[in-house]
Amino acid sequence: MNILLGLLAIVVVLGIGFLMSNNRSNINYKGIGIMLVLQLFTTWFVFNTKIGKIIITGISAAFDQLIQSGRAGVSFILPNVANVGEDGNPMNVFFLDVLMIIIFFAVLLSVLTYLKILPTIIKYLGAVISKVTGLPKVESFNAVNSMFFGQSEALLAIKSQFHHLENNRLYIVSASAMGSVSASIVGAYLEMLPEQFVLVAIPLNMFSALILGSIIAPVKVSKEEDHVDIKEVSNANSFFEAMGNGALDGGKIALIVAAMLVAFTASLDFANFLISSVFSGVTLEQILGYVLAPLAFLMGIPSGDLIQAGSLMGTKIITNEFVAMLQLTDIMANQPNELSDKTIGIVSVFLTSFANFASIGIIAGTVQGIDSKKGAAVSKFGLKLLIGATLGSVLSATIAGLFL
Repeated sequence: MNILLGLLAIVVVLGIGFLMSNNRSNINYKGIGIMLVLQLFTTWFVFNTKIGKIIITGISAAFDQLIQSGRAGVSFILPNVANVGEDGNPMNVFFLDVLMIIIFFAVLLSVLTYLKILPTIIKYLGAVISKVTGLPKVESFNAVNSMFFGQSEALLAIKSQFHHLENNRLYIVSASAMGSVSASIVGAYLEMLPEQFVLVAIPLNMFSALILGSIIAPVKVSKEEDHVDIKEVSNANSFFEAMGNGALDGGKIALIVAAMLVAFTASLDFANFLISSVFSGVTLEQILGYVLAPLAFLMGIPSGDLIQAGSLMGTKIITNEFVAMLQLTDIMANQPNELSDKTIGIVSVFLTSFANFASIGIIAGTVQGIDSKKGAAVSKFGLKLLIGATLGSVLSATIAGLFL
């Protein structure tokens, strides 16, 4: 029954994308089919094979070591901060234990880029995806690039190609940027959610963004137009300059995330105050839970968890993934039997992306800085972009649910 519901959810997601399509006769069904198979294989391999579990455990252990190293840096500048609760047990301080870790990950990202390690991986992986799926090279490169860099950085890396991008191609690269996550904040996610779900969500979301983008805004590019001339992401002149640039970028990201969390959490609290003033005991999260419960049901979430899961999903869409992740983390820590393991897995995959209202402004602003006309185009299809990216998150989470 759960498998049938999951397959139905996939059909519904792809069907909505088809109804939204700008040019249905141009859809690359073969490429979409290949990417769906790759998603199913990836998820099966990670969740259901011994080798896959060993690989995820190894990657998780590597991230754990990186996180510990990041904490060493935090402890060096704040050695006297008491990280102990009233009961004497260790107490998690979100800004120190999550946000500050972003700085170290940003440094690693910057150094790997300067050393040409990441650009080489991205270049060849993008070429393989383009060859296998038949998608244009720029879109394939950008999808892989978006797995490592933030929304703005990924789009800036293809700025020299923007004159080739008509609106449909612009939609696909924007969808990849919105449907991805930045490697610099993966460590922060791993501090809040189970590692296997965060790590599997990264490739799943890359393919989901390309699948939905290829349905909603299908493209066909001639061989003359299908070439990649990518601007180097790193502008550092030395190893240590790359470290310094990464540290500064990571600090900015941490402060931006902190500022957004303050703004969104406070706004959510105020919205709940206004709603409860009119409807006693009702919160915005509860409303979102009921609105998204049917979708959660199709995704394979058990009936007893539908409202709670829908609430978390809705919170992520209207605020950002960190707000929803913190709520899920609180539930797992303080109400361990509130949600089933399957629900936690599906919701975790759904939350691991930038698909929210705030991302529309970030992406449109970045494109505006590159090309004002194309920035205006992104602003016009901004809501369609959010719907497509959210459908991509639903697709990824549903596929993960098939194997849980």
